[in-house]
Amino acid sequence: MTELKALKKPEITHTQLVRYAGASGDFNPIHTVVPVGEKAGLGGVIAHGMLIMGMAGEALGTWFPRKDLRMFKVRFSKMTRPGEKLAIEGKVTKEIVEEGEKRLAGEVFVKNEKGELKLSGKFQVKI
Repeated sequence: MTELKALKKPEITHTQLVRYAGASGDFNPIHTVVPVGEKAGLGGVIAHGMLIMGMAGEALGTWFPRKDLRMFKVRFSKMTRPGEKLAIEGKVTKEIVEEGEKRLAGEVFVKNEKGELKLSGKFQVKI
């Protein structure tokens, strides 16, 4: 098993969530309007899940050439809020042969500075 160098991200900001809403077209107000997030019982706004998944994808792109990515899937564990700092960790767990191609299979995790798991995933990259 090979640990991959963690990618540390700066603090999530409310402005970042608004900008991501514009870039992605996901204008659900639970991501951008604090009173709506509070009324929904979320205690304020929450980050878009796809923003957090994108950060995990960014880490994969730093660890391996993007052209070699063959599979990437995730499961969300906990909401992410403005003010949190995230780290993306990964590890290669095994070598496999899939569709006649040698690949590395691994896992990716997004955690905040308290160690709370936000996202876990699996990936495969061509060797």
